[in-house]
Parts: sequence; C-alpha cells; structure tokens
Amino acid sequence: SRGAAKEPAGQAAAAGPVVAAEGGVRVTVRAKPGARCSAVTDVTAEAVGVAIAAPPSEGEANAELCRYLSKVLEVKKSEVILEKGGKSRDKVVKILVSVTPDEILEKLKKEAST
Repeated sequence: SRGAAKEPAGQAAAAGPVVAAEGGVRVTVRAKPGARCSAVTDVTAEAVGVAIAAPPSEGEANAELCRYLSKVLEVKKSEVILEKGGKSRDKVVKILVSVTPDEILEKLKKEAST
C-alpha cells in the first residue's frame, strides 16, 4: 500500500482536461474544425476532443466552439470564454459558472457517447 501515499488525496482528480479555476472551470480542448457537425468526439486525460462545424478562419471555429459548448454544458454563451489558443488547435476554454469539474466532465462524456 506504499504507492497510495505518493500523492495527497484529491491530487489525481485535479489533473485531466477539466479543472477547477478561479471563478469557474477550465476545459482543455483539442479542436477539430471543418467538421460536418459540432460534436464532442472524445474525452482523454489530456483534452476534450471537439469537432467544430465551422472553418478555422477569422475566429469562426472559436465562436462555434463556445456556442456549442454553452449548449452542451447548459450555460449562457457569455459564460464560455476562450482563454488560450485562439490560433491553435489546442485551446483552453473557461466556463464561468460555479460548478464542479466533475459535473462538466460528466456532461462532456455523456455528449461524447451519443
């Protein structure tokens, strides 16, 4: 049982694509623009894969990503903010609501399985 003492309880839960952040929850997204329809494709330890039904030009995919995530997570569009990665496929989106990362992760996983 020595291995269990390696990290304090709760540490393991903090890692992953969805983490608690100041004023909300931060989601690491791997964007796949130019898709036929927007969808959560997969949820891995590193990121949430999101296919985006918009071209990666002039911020269209970013806008669609935020719109789509707000729908999936049942929050207002104004509560979904692209924090990092405006020009990259690896993005960080902040959800400005007081929910736990687990709740967000559940909704994303549920969406990924449909």
